[in-house]
Amino acid sequence: MKELNRKNIAGVWSATPTPFSNELKLDVEAIPRLLEHHLRLGVKGLFLGGTSGEGPWMSDSMCIALANEVVKSNQNRMLLAMQVTDNSAMQIIENIKRIQDSGIDIAVIAPPFFQVNATQEYLKDLYLEVIENSSLPVGVYHRGKFSSVEIETDTLEKIIAHPKVVIVKDSSCDPVIREMICKATAKRKDELFALNGNEFDSVPYVEAGYDGFLFGGACFNGFMANTILKLATAGDIKGAQAMQDHMNVIMTKVFGGEGLPCWLAGQKQIMVELGIFNTRKTIINYQITDECLKTIKDVMEQEKAYLLP
Repeated sequence: MKELNRKNIAGVWSATPTPFSNELKLDVEAIPRLLEHHLRLGVKGLFLGGTSGEGPWMSDSMCIALANEVVKSNQNRMLLAMQVTDNSAMQIIENIKRIQDSGIDIAVIAPPFFQVNATQEYLKDLYLEVIENSSLPVGVYHRGKFSSVEIETDTLEKIIAHPKVVIVKDSSCDPVIREMICKATAKRKDELFALNGNEFDSVPYVEAGYDGFLFGGACFNGFMANTILKLATAGDIKGAQAMQDHMNVIMTKVFGGEGLPCWLAGQKQIMVELGIFNTRKTIINYQITDECLKTIKDVMEQEKAYLLP
């Protein structure tokens, strides 16, 4: 397993989609290509089984198989994290136990999928019970008001202060939360790392002091995201924003236009066009339009320098 330090964590991470066969089995054949592709894009780490990875819809056995196959193909080159989110502390702890011997480096917890009238005290205790009992270092995925169960800023601050929490992914789009996370990472310097999950507006996070990005689209925009990070870190904010604007145009096309109606199906389709995936199959049958298919082919022709650097 790789060391959890700045050299290995800071940078661009991918919340990678999971390749499936037409029969919705794990496409083991595509996984080595997936790993090599991410390395080519300069990605530092993979987050398996997130929303883009369809982890909440996969069986336990399929999640374990995914972990094992990715670890085998990775050969300790990138850090590997995996979502273990569930509705209770006891179930999340069981999820961690199932992957603890696979070679996964970090267990990632998002807010519970479903809770009714949960207090912030209860949610804090749930997270801390899991963290205390986790056999793996922990990452926290924070979605703010976009989550079905909201973890408030004060609660999040207490959670990420725990020494076993090494990564916080922030997709809240909330400047108040961003400020709090920056203070938390400064307090736990080189022990806690902040990754921005808002891939349509990443430059302000670098300016604020975030250590990198964790994007669902990094399976195809990873090289561009790395360019944004490098330019912004070097102080070239104008250049970084110009690359962000260009990446936004590409992402909007891949995801199906305004409102992103083809989101995951489009993302998987471009992985097919790139020669990484064999199918665009998704567990909950996300659809893709003919217009989106055409637009993705246009993107492939026009943006190869960024998609296949």
